[in-house]
Amino acid sequence: MASAILGSTVLVSFFLLLASLCDAQLSTSYYDSTCSQAAQIVQNEVTNILQSNPNLAAGFLRLHFHDCWVNGCDGSVTIKSTSDNTAEMDGNVNFQLRAIPEIDQIKAAVEAECPDTVSCADIIALAAKEATVYANGPSWTVALGRRDSRVSRANDADTQLPFPVLPFSGLVDNFANKGFSAREMIVLSGSHTIGHTHCNGIGPNLYNYTGQDSLTDTNPNLDTTFADDLKNTCPKGNRFNIVDMDSSPNSFDSGYFDGVLANKGHMITDDELIRGPSGDSIVQSLAQPGSSWYSEFSAGMAKMSQLGPLLSPDGEIRKTCQVIN
Repeated sequence: MASAILGSTVLVSFFLLLASLCDAQLSTSYYDSTCSQAAQIVQNEVTNILQSNPNLAAGFLRLHFHDCWVNGCDGSVTIKSTSDNTAEMDGNVNFQLRAIPEIDQIKAAVEAECPDTVSCADIIALAAKEATVYANGPSWTVALGRRDSRVSRANDADTQLPFPVLPFSGLVDNFANKGFSAREMIVLSGSHTIGHTHCNGIGPNLYNYTGQDSLTDTNPNLDTTFADDLKNTCPKGNRFNIVDMDSSPNSFDSGYFDGVLANKGHMITDDELIRGPSGDSIVQSLAQPGSSWYSEFSAGMAKMSQLGPLLSPDGEIRKTCQVIN
C-alpha cells in the first residue's frame, strides 16, 4: 500500500515537473544565453521606424493581434502568398494589413547579430509592446520562445478573426472562443485609440447597416454630424481612403472610448461596445481618468501573446519573416 502511494506521488511529481518544463520554454529569459540583445534590438528598430511614421504603432499592434488570433502566436501572419496558397495576410479580414515590411526590417537587424535564433513570432510580440509604449501606452511582460509556423491560410484568418460588422454578441462569442471575457474584449478594443482605418471597414456602418446597401442605410445610433463627415471621406464604394480612429491617433489615450460613448464609433464593432449587456457601463468606467484600463490592457495583451505558441521542436526560425525556410 505504501509503495503504491509512493509510486503515485512520484508519478504526480513527474507530471508537475514536465508541465513546469513545458511552461519554461516560453519565458522572459529564453534568449539570455543565445541572443541577450534581442529585445534591445527590437526596441531600437521600432523606435527608429516610429520616429519616421508614428502612426505605424497601430500597425504593429494590429499585426500581433491578427497573428495570435489565428492558430496562435506563430508568425504565420507575415508569410507571403504563393501560386498554390493564399496566405493569412491576403485574407479579407486582413485588408491593408500594415507593418509586415517593417517586421522584416527588424528581423534583418536581429539576424545580423544572432543568426537563426530569434523567431518572427517573438519579434512581432516584442514590436507590438514597444510600439504601444512609444505611443504613450502601457507596457507588459513579453515571454519569449515562440517558433515560426510553416502554415498560413487566408481561410483561417477569415474564420477566426472578428470582422468589423459583428454585433456585441458576436464579439463576445469570438473572444470567448479564445478564452477572453466580454470585459477583456472591450479592454483590448481600446487599442483602436491609435492608428487609422480604411473605408473598407467603415462602409457597412454607413451604407449597409441593415443589409439595404444604400446611401441612407446608416447606423441610426451614430451621431449624425459624425456620420456625414465619414460619408464625405468614405463615399459609397470607396475602400481605400483613410480615417483616423480618434482625434489623437498617435497617442494611446481614452479618446477612443470617449468617441464610442459619444456615438462616434467608426465601425459597427466600435459602436456595438455600448449596445450589449453591461457594455456601456464598462466603456464608461474605462474612459474615466485614473481608470484601470492601462493595467487591464497590459494583462490582456500579455495573455493574448501566449495564445497557442509553437514551441521547440515544432516549427522553425525563419530567416526572413515573409518566406518559409
